[in-house]
Amino acid sequence: MGSHPVHLPAPTTAAGREGLAAILARPDRAVVALDFDGTLADIVPDPEQARAHPGAVPALAALAPRVASVAVITGRPAGVAVRYGGFAGVPGLDHLVVLGHYGAERWDAVSGTVHAPAPHPGIAAVRAELPGVLHEAGAWHGSWVEEKGQAVAVHTRRAEDPQAAFESLRGPLGRLAAAHGLIVEPGRLVLELRPPGMDKGVALAEYVRETDAESVLYAGDDLGDLAAYAAVEKLRTEGPDGIPGLLICSGKAEVPELAERADLLVPGPADVVGFLSALAQRL
Repeated sequence: MGSHPVHLPAPTTAAGREGLAAILARPDRAVVALDFDGTLADIVPDPEQARAHPGAVPALAALAPRVASVAVITGRPAGVAVRYGGFAGVPGLDHLVVLGHYGAERWDAVSGTVHAPAPHPGIAAVRAELPGVLHEAGAWHGSWVEEKGQAVAVHTRRAEDPQAAFESLRGPLGRLAAAHGLIVEPGRLVLELRPPGMDKGVALAEYVRETDAESVLYAGDDLGDLAAYAAVEKLRTEGPDGIPGLLICSGKAEVPELAERADLLVPGPADVVGFLSALAQRL
């Protein structure tokens, strides 16, 4: 019984089509990098309840042996992403890498261990002062604080007016972060206070160089993924021919800043998983 032809969505840009063609031509020299929340996992009101889409691990396990490497790049702690993703001990994902805290932490499936720096001293100070700042801003009851080890995130999704709460906290949290040598990373109804110096673009560019990749795919859904998009755009121009890349936006128009720079827009994690499955079958 023959298999049905696989439909692989076509990028809408010339650069994206070149990136996909390069991945298909030399998959053994391609890096596939993916955000977690909103890309491999649906966005949920409580971030602690986020889990990878049911098809994500099978799709990655089918794809990983056919490409140079698969990496998950996330703002979450690496160990948390591994648990919520169900990535550990999966046949086919023997060499998966999870770069957590925007690349500050690293988990390698081959060893099953996480390598992480000591927490920035500003995190402890922010953690202590945050309740007072939220109370003064009138946002204590409408926000939820997520402890992330190397960072602290304030979510407003549960507030009566989530967007208004988000906007009202940008100034106070920005000042709190700056007072302790940190930066604020905005996302979809979340403001994350974290150390400067690392972002998804730095992490992705370093990993592409580490693997000596000749092409790269990156999929993301939020403002924190803009740095990774910029890294792929820069890689395309490096050297005589550049490194072709494909940029996928999960969520279509939910984050216009990302969508307008993407080569391929898909509605959400289920569609990202579908693309990865189709790519694996095509390869």
